[in-house]
Amino acid sequence: MLFDPSMLLVIAGPCSLETEEVCRAVAGRIRDLARSHPDIRFVFKGSFDKANRTSLASERGIGIEAGLRLLGMIRREYGLPVLTDVHETNQVAAVAAVCDVIQIPAFLCRQTDLLLAAAATGRVVNVKKGQFLSPQEMAHVTGKLRHGNAAEVWQTERGTTFGYQNLVVDMRSFAIMRQNGLPTVFDATHSVQLPGAAGGKSGGQREFVAPLAKAALAAGADGLFVETHPDPDKAISDGPNMVPLAELPALLEQCLAVWRAVRPPAS
Repeated sequence: MLFDPSMLLVIAGPCSLETEEVCRAVAGRIRDLARSHPDIRFVFKGSFDKANRTSLASERGIGIEAGLRLLGMIRREYGLPVLTDVHETNQVAAVAAVCDVIQIPAFLCRQTDLLLAAAATGRVVNVKKGQFLSPQEMAHVTGKLRHGNAAEVWQTERGTTFGYQNLVVDMRSFAIMRQNGLPTVFDATHSVQLPGAAGGKSGGQREFVAPLAKAALAAGADGLFVETHPDPDKAISDGPNMVPLAELPALLEQCLAVWRAVRPPAS
């Protein structure tokens, strides 16, 4: 099992894999944090294709072949488990050959064939709750993965559509989703996204990442999903909601303190 209930799960990395330079900078910082924080389970994440960009003119990323080469390098040289998204069933086998965790994007969380293909790989599957779903409905999503005999399943809350170009996080979601008996993660950076609100691309409010992340852990989340970049304002996607890499250590220190405070006492 990759998930360990005695450790805070942190999935962190750039939104898009972009370049080797960006990936090495982020992976190096995460490796250092892993060494100094033995009670955090880190997983490096990065997307090879941003397939649901707001505009056709937006950059989509480096593609599956280049992306998997970078993820393989990070896994091999930095000793970190790696995660990436799949969008089509024909991507699953190639991703499973390299990655420890296969992620199902929020917009695709009800795609039965994609869920079953990911489950069949024997890899961990992290599925994000669609912005259009209630937390109760995740029982059906994760039920498909269980039916497919997934080796390990994680579920991630990433906010719910609320009005135009805004998301909200219902803190009751963590208690409700944990009834599925699965590790429950909070996507702290996509939850502060303002979808399509920046003139053909998404905006964001990264100043709310920290309070929402700490609130989610206090409400029972088992882990955090945090996108980070050395210079978010120059990132090709999701810059406004990503955490600057230099600020990641302090954020995690705060979050770890909350997680420790709400954990049940050891028996």
